[in-house]
Amino acid sequence: MYVCNCFGVTEAQVRKHAADGACTPRQIASACKAGTDCGSCVRRIQALLGRGACPRRDLADQGESVLAEPVLAELEEAA
Repeated sequence: MYVCNCFGVTEAQVRKHAADGACTPRQIASACKAGTDCGSCVRRIQALLGRGACPRRDLADQGESVLAEPVLAELEEAA
């Protein structure tokens, strides 16, 4: 199924780019131009990435929460 009609990008191609490390719509756009013309496919790309197309998303999310915990603790102590 096509995700981006402007550039003929399919779901399979988006999943392949995600598997190669592209985990944001901007990174997908850099890899295959999807989302850079009319923009109507950006939400579809976001949905694909949110449904596990990006295998590294879980690691990135975990890293953000691990890094945020000490900062939040410091803010709470200062208050």
